[in-house]
Amino acid sequence: MDHQKNQRLTVEIEDIGMNGEGIGRVGGYTLFVKDAIPGDLAEVSLTKVKKTYAYARLLRVIESSKDRICAPCPIHRQCGGCQIQALSYEGQLAFKQNKVKNDLIRIGGIDETYLSSILEPIVGMPEKSADKKEIKGRGFRYRNKAQYPIGKSRDGEIIAGFYARRTHSIIQTEDCLLGPKINRLIVDTVIKHMKNCGIPPYDEETGTGTVRHVMIRHAFESGKIMVCIIINDRSLKRPEELVKALRAVDGVASVYLNIQTEKTNVILGEECILLWGEDSIGDTIHVCDADRDFAYTDESLTFHISPLSFYQVNPVQTEWMYSQALGFLNLQGTETVWDLYCGIGTISLFLAKHAKRVIGVEIVEQAVEDARENARQNGIGNAEFFAGKAEEILPEYYRTQEDDEMKRPDVIVVDPPRKGCDEKCLETMVRMQPDKIAYVSCDPATLARDVKYLSENGYLLTKVRAFDNFPQTVHVETVTLLERKEYDHTSDPAAV
Repeated sequence: MDHQKNQRLTVEIEDIGMNGEGIGRVGGYTLFVKDAIPGDLAEVSLTKVKKTYAYARLLRVIESSKDRICAPCPIHRQCGGCQIQALSYEGQLAFKQNKVKNDLIRIGGIDETYLSSILEPIVGMPEKSADKKEIKGRGFRYRNKAQYPIGKSRDGEIIAGFYARRTHSIIQTEDCLLGPKINRLIVDTVIKHMKNCGIPPYDEETGTGTVRHVMIRHAFESGKIMVCIIINDRSLKRPEELVKALRAVDGVASVYLNIQTEKTNVILGEECILLWGEDSIGDTIHVCDADRDFAYTDESLTFHISPLSFYQVNPVQTEWMYSQALGFLNLQGTETVWDLYCGIGTISLFLAKHAKRVIGVEIVEQAVEDARENARQNGIGNAEFFAGKAEEILPEYYRTQEDDEMKRPDVIVVDPPRKGCDEKCLETMVRMQPDKIAYVSCDPATLARDVKYLSENGYLLTKVRAFDNFPQTVHVETVTLLERKEYDHTSDPAAV
């Protein structure tokens, strides 16, 4: 049967796609339906037709899925931030657990029976918000970082919000439920200053205008807030008035300008100018006992966060996720550890107190400076950091280093971006033959691809656990442990 654009069909939704769309089939023909969730029986209209599949628009839900809920955000269908907010939180966790499992089987080539024996239950959010304040339900108010694009509405008013799905059209947002409520007050303060001073928002098409984004970072433990205004210029009109207005907002401790004059989708430029306040805000991460439902231990670390720092956006899950990695590795204090894609040293310093030596590698030089400062602030002297690409630093270090302890570390930890590890980096890891590799991933598909490579080159996947760092979205973090097949497990106290 030939299908046509605008054709109406009835379909039962069976799964969720990588962008949050519902997936159903009509006579073997696959449909991707925006805003539909598994279990829905839906009437849809085809919008983009291909030979074996089509994209479709949801017209109405004939029979609702048992997991469909009334989404609390009134614009969640327009905004690109929360793809699965209409799915119950329990349904979100089940989807993400299955996504990790299926990708490791389908892409990673891991035997399903074996994987079921090592795959632990997904860790979801607690029944509270990350900032311990107002919350509308489980999995909200967890983000410690927000980036609001600034633009104009059709009638010429300055607006802020988030981009509509797969576009750069701004959907005006009154209150994003993923972040603290105070974010809106901060954005409104910036917009008011723009109006008072005649400062135009940036126009992506022409490359003209001044204010591009407002970035807000929170340190939930201390309550401190950093505000960074990204501008298409070298300065901002009457900055002292803006600083005065922002200082009146409870918690604001730092105000920055970030200079981004390139015509690009990259939000932040490389140069930051401190207008007022602290050059960084400090946040505390607690080490938890992963074997006791992530109960707090007496150990904690303080991290200093600058505008360009990479820092996990969900502080609750970050504590649990890194504590799980530490638990999987079961360090004894004698190990040499490489931490690749180390950011500001969060995992590195978690491990340093339990290892002999930790070496971190990160491409962003500002993050490396932050990592060194974080080590100093926490009194950690056995961690060192290098600036550069992991896929370049690691092979070069391996080639030139004469110290066998450094050429063959006991442990390598990787926490790469969504694209996964570079193949050259993976090749060098295999040559270095660490006993254990902890892989922290934000994309199950690239994790599975890299696990397949490591499995084919002497490593066995032995532990897997998913963490819901990004509720209401399709994204999921996963912590895994791979062990060298020749590794003597009898010397490991944790070995069974």
